Amino acid sequence: MAEKSADKTKDKKIKALIGDLNSGDAKKVLSAIKSLRTNGDKSSLKPLVALLIDQQDGRISAEILELLSTLVDSSVIEEMMSIILDDDYLKIRQQLLTTFWNSKLDYSPYIADFVGIACEGDFMEALECLTIIENMEGPFQEQDLLEAQLHLKEYMEDKSPKDPQKAHIMSELALLIKDIDLDLDLDMDSY
Repeated sequence: MAEKSADKTKDKKIKALIGDLNSGDAKKVLSAIKSLRTNGDKSSLKPLVALLIDQQDGRISAEILELLSTLVDSSVIEEMMSIILDDDYLKIRQQLLTTFWNSKLDYSPYIADFVGIACEGDFMEALECLTIIENMEGPFQEQDLLEAQLHLKEYMEDKSPKDPQKAHIMSELALLIKDIDLDLDLDMDSY
């Protein structure tokens, strides 16, 4: 019983903090962000990210990005992936990608999603995705690597003009995926 009561109290606190995020009062917003660092959960991520979209106050943006960069609870991974793949956040996707590789979370099961983002995004997004993938620990699933290779194949076969800088990053990414796949094949052969 005490656990349910504690959960309700925590939920109320998070809802109050999310309300403060939308208060328009910079002092209140900054205080709420700081409090969400210790009291927040995955339900507070979308409201935080939504606040970033048209944020004019650099302090607020910096605090949100710092909070997202220091996430350590693996229960937020699925929610963060939902956010990064949501078109509503395209405007700030590159900023968000930076927080992914800065955090200590391992997004290895989502390798194909990051390759897809790199293929459809601009140079900076591709660079961020390359960095994220370079920092992945694995293990990787063969089906995820096949999907990643399919994204890369479609990108390479697309005849539309390509940014030379991005094309270079995509070549690096293709080599990295090939190396990961070779390592996976070697691991499979050793069984």
